[in-house]
Amino acid sequence: MDERVKKELSAIVEGCIQFDCPMDKHTTLQVGGKAEALCLVKGLPELRELLWYLRAERIPAMVIGNGSNLLVRDDGFRGVIIHLGGDLAVMDRNNQDKTMLFAGGGVPLVHLLHFCQQEGIGGLEFLAGIPGTVGGAIVMNAGAWGREMASVVEEIELVSMEGNLIHKDRSGLDFSYRRLSIPPGSVIVRAGLRVREEKPLKVSSMVAAFLKEKKATQPVEYPSAGSVFKNPPNDYAGRLIESAGLKGTRVGGAMISEKHANFIVNAGGAKATDILTLMALARERVREKTGIDLELEIIVVGT
Repeated sequence: MDERVKKELSAIVEGCIQFDCPMDKHTTLQVGGKAEALCLVKGLPELRELLWYLRAERIPAMVIGNGSNLLVRDDGFRGVIIHLGGDLAVMDRNNQDKTMLFAGGGVPLVHLLHFCQQEGIGGLEFLAGIPGTVGGAIVMNAGAWGREMASVVEEIELVSMEGNLIHKDRSGLDFSYRRLSIPPGSVIVRAGLRVREEKPLKVSSMVAAFLKEKKATQPVEYPSAGSVFKNPPNDYAGRLIESAGLKGTRVGGAMISEKHANFIVNAGGAKATDILTLMALARERVREKTGIDLELEIIVVGT
């Protein structure tokens, strides 16, 4: 990235940019090389301008929320990482319809649930313990405990890679398992979520129960990116990996969790290559044993 591009990017995001940014500081796995630039975008106009500029300059870009569900290779990411904040990370209720909650794409799910507990808003408790943002959760159709984002999203607003603002209501949303089909390079900036009025104490109790269950069944004591593989039809990736005898297997500082085999954790000093090696091993052993080819749920980026 030359000095002209750096100067022009800095002008677009008003200096909220870090060049040669270590991605181990911005991902839940705490591994990965440097991104050429990380931009904090605080408003819709600058996001539209930034996406238009990156497309015109043919600079690769991707949006991250909390850096969960993401593995950045050790050689880093040649391009721009975008993080949504400011006006793109706020929440508000519909005064006419108390069953609708609007949230910016950059709202962390932990903040969303805290707001719900304070305001007595039910229906989103299943998101407890998922370390992402609203936009990321929608794109990945995140879910737990038998529910997923597809069941609560009523509408979204997104910005295309050309900088155009697009509105889609529920009838125009194509959800599938761990995926929402949206135009490549587009960014979800706002969502309308279907909720219900509930007693704050009941919301808090349900969130606490989900968090307790997650702590008992998932390796929350280690850095991870969540579930590594999608569950194949009528089975579970964790069960398949455990049946292949891989629980506790280590490569460098990475380990297939002894608590849940579909989690690869950073047990201390892991490199992205350690995690990639374990991912390849799990796929190979499961394929040999069952004929099933596990599909990645986490996103791997970089050179």
